[in-house]
Amino acid sequence: MLPIVDARQLEYFLAVVDHGGMGKAAAALYVAQPSLSQALRTLERDLGQPLFHRIGRRLVLNDAGRALVGPARQVVRGLATARSSVDSVAGLAVGRVEIAATPSQAVEPLASLIRAFAAVHPGISVAIRAAFTAQNAMDLVRGGAVEIALLASAEEPSAAGLRFTSLGRQRFVLVTPPDGPFPPGHVVRHAELAGQRLIVGQTGSGMRRLVDRIRDSGVDLTAVVETEHREAILPLVLGGVGMAVLADSWAGLAERSGALVLALEPAAHLHICLATRTDDLSPAAQAFLTTASPALGQPKYEFRT
Repeated sequence: MLPIVDARQLEYFLAVVDHGGMGKAAAALYVAQPSLSQALRTLERDLGQPLFHRIGRRLVLNDAGRALVGPARQVVRGLATARSSVDSVAGLAVGRVEIAATPSQAVEPLASLIRAFAAVHPGISVAIRAAFTAQNAMDLVRGGAVEIALLASAEEPSAAGLRFTSLGRQRFVLVTPPDGPFPPGHVVRHAELAGQRLIVGQTGSGMRRLVDRIRDSGVDLTAVVETEHREAILPLVLGGVGMAVLADSWAGLAERSGALVLALEPAAHLHICLATRTDDLSPAAQAFLTTASPALGQPKYEFRT
C-alpha cells in the first residue's frame, strides 16, 4: 500500500530545502522548530526512509530527498492552484503569484508589470525570487519553485516544457560617471572602450557576455570589479571606480542619480520574456500574464541620436 502523505508535511520539507536549514525554515513558516522537526520525522516514517543526511545540526539531502523535491513541488503547487481556483469564484479577490526575475529585469519591466497587476487585482500578493541568469530563472519554473519567470537572453529562448511570452527587447548602454571620458549624446563605438575600466557582472549574465565579446574582439579594456550584486554597480560608477555596460532598464535610474547614459554601437540587445510551464497555471498567475503585455506600452527610455 502506498503511504498517505500530508501536503503540509511536503510544504515543511520544501521549506527546509529552500531555506537551507531547520531554523530558517521554521521562521519562514511561522512554526516552532520542534513542530517542524516532528513533521519531518513523520514524513520520513510514512515514506519508510530518511530524506536527509544529518551531519551535526546540518541537514543535507540524500538521494531519496532529492528524488522527492520535484514531486513535492508538483503536489504543493497543485494544492495552491486548487485554492486559487476556489478563490477565483469570488472574483480573484485574494491569492498569491510567485515570480522569479533576473536582476536588470527586476528593475524594469517588472516594476511596471506589478504596478499594472496590482491596480487590477489589489488583493493578490506577489512574491519575487532572485534568479541571476536566464537558465536559473527557467530552472525555478521547471522545478515548480515559481509559476512565472521574467528573464532576458541574447537569443530568443526556447526550452522543453516551457512556454514563453515575448515582452520585446532591451538595448545595452554604457553608463559612465558624469565627468567620464565621453560627452553627453556621444555614441560609443566598441573600440573606444580600449583602456577603459569597467565594472562587470558575474559569468553567465548578458552584460558580462557582451563585455567578454568586446574584449575577445581585440579591445583592451580592464574589468576592475566583478560583482553578483547588480545594485552595487551604479554606486560604483558614480564613485568613479569605472563605467559599466548595463541593460537600458537602468537608464532612467542612472540618469536621475547623475550618471551619463550613452548608446553603444554596434547595438546589442536582450530578448525579454515571461516563462511558464505548459501545464495549468493558477488563476492568479494567469491573471498576471493577461496584464503583462498591455502594461508595457511604449519603451521607458529611447535614444535620440
